[in-house]
This record gives sequence, structure tokens and C-alpha cells, in this order.
Amino acid sequence: MDNRRKTPAKVGRRLFLGGTAAGLVAAPAIVSAQNDWPNKQIRVVIPYPPGGPSDVTTRIVLERAGSLLGQSILFDNKAGASGAIGAEHVIKSAPADGYTFLTTTTAMVCITEHLQPLPYDTSKDLVAVARTATSWMGMGINPQVPANDLQEFIAYAKANPGKVNFGSAGLATITQLYGEIFNIEAGVKMVHVPYKGSAPATVDLLSGQIQVQFDPTTLPHIAAGRLKCFAVLGEKRWPGKPDVPTLKEQGLGKIGGDAWYGILAARGTPQAAIDRMSAAIGEAVKDPALNEKLVASGNYSSFQDTKTFQATIERERVSFGDIIRKADIRI
Repeated sequence: MDNRRKTPAKVGRRLFLGGTAAGLVAAPAIVSAQNDWPNKQIRVVIPYPPGGPSDVTTRIVLERAGSLLGQSILFDNKAGASGAIGAEHVIKSAPADGYTFLTTTTAMVCITEHLQPLPYDTSKDLVAVARTATSWMGMGINPQVPANDLQEFIAYAKANPGKVNFGSAGLATITQLYGEIFNIEAGVKMVHVPYKGSAPATVDLLSGQIQVQFDPTTLPHIAAGRLKCFAVLGEKRWPGKPDVPTLKEQGLGKIGGDAWYGILAARGTPQAAIDRMSAAIGEAVKDPALNEKLVASGNYSSFQDTKTFQATIERERVSFGDIIRKADIRI
């Protein structure tokens, strides 16, 4: 008689493979009986503080992915230096055995390296696993601005060069770059006003100290009618105001990229672990309940597999670098 105990991890995988755990039947695409990865807890380093969009989206998606893989996920927030502290920790974690992953943002891998030295090379030391979600950003406009649609706003800004101010969460953030992209594409000269975070910028936007802000923090005020909004930034319209078109629908927002979140791994991580994690994330974001949580947090699922996500990173790294040079953005 075999009296050996079944570990929780093995039990979870057997249930998953049998299709009896919460009705999951897609096991062969994610977990193979011929390879026992994962056979222990997986750690995901989030290089930003708890409660922000990168933290929220990672937890929503990866908790589900972990359950599909039959393992719990340990979320480890290591914030600081625009994500560099957490990234360096993952790169230097040894060995790269497939049990440590890293949350990334657009800024971490497409923007920061153009503006400040980093203790690693994002293109050489990190590899893409999967994109998870994207944030909607509202182009919030103070109600006192005399415009009723995007074209009227552009005409007003052109007629008043240097008099329209846009606020951002700080120098060299993606919220600044969106304003600079708009300047380039629309042919206007809005003045950038950096703040120490999105919230104080939104306060000044509401009071009329600044006129425009490209930021998720504007969305609740747009929904409540406290701010005008002539466009949202994202691949699709925001459910909070479905009548407001995206910038791309109006012929803008074609350079740069979106404010997305994803998962990376240190170079040298076994490809089997990367592929199975990517597949688990892709399966997770099909869950309607998960998508409801993402939308409620101001985000939407925008899954890309490993190859597609790597191509997105490389393309947007170049486009954001071009914008930074054209706008002469410096820290």
C-alpha cells in the first residue's frame, strides 16, 4: 500500500489535467504531463507600489493564470527607480529557472532607457512572456475651454499657442509623452506642466489651472460630467463613455503606443516555462468575470503571446525614442 502524501501542487495539477477543477478542460495546451513545470510556487515581482494599475492588473490576471497552472502565485512588490529596482532584482535572481517573473509597463521597456542610464539592458537581459492588459486614458479637458469636439479644440490650441497647458504625472512619464505626441500629430504647441503624480494634476485640471490632462485619473470626472472629453486613448472605446471616440478613430494617436502591462522573464529562463505561462495568461483573459474586474479598474485585457509582445516592445521602443528626441524631452 502506497502511503505517500500527495502534495497540494500535485493534486492541483492532477485535477487540472483531469478537467475537474472548476470545469477547466484546456489543460493540454498549458500543462503537459511530460514536463512537471510548475512544481512549486511561482513568484511575480511587481516593480511598482501596491494599488496602482500595474499591480492591480497583474494580480487579477496572474491569480487566474496560476490557478490554471495548478500553482499559487506569490506577488512581490519591489518599487523604486521607475521600475529598475524590481527589474534588476529579477535579472540577478539565480537561477533563471522559470519560477520568477516580472511585471512590466510600457515606460519600463520602451521609454526609461532613452532618458536615464539603467543597470541592465532591457533588450538583452529580459525577454517577453505575454502582454496582459491596457489602461484607458481620458483626454480630460477643463469645461472652460471653448471647444465642443476634438477639431474645435485643435483649432483653439493653434489659435492660442503657448496658452493651453497640459499636466502630467511627472517628467518623462507616459502621461507627458501622450501630450507631446498630441502636439506633434495635431500640430499644436501645448505647454507641459509636470506634477508629482497624476492626482495633483487632476486637481488643477478641475480648477482650471491647467486645461488638459491625458491620464486614467480623468476618467471618473469625465463620467461625472466635471470634465470634457473629446477622445480616449486606447485600442477601443471606454465603456464609461461609449459615445466618445478614440484618438485613432479621429486620425490621431498613430505614433507611440498604448499604456499596457505585461510579464517578462530574465534571459535564460526555460522556453517551456515561458510558453506555458504565456498560454495560461491567454486562457485566463478569456474569463468574463476576470474581464469585468479589469474594466472596473479602468483597464481591459489586451493579451499578446510571446512573439507578438516582443515585437510590440521593439516597435514601441523605437517610436517612443523618436518622440523623446523630437520633443527634446530630458530628465
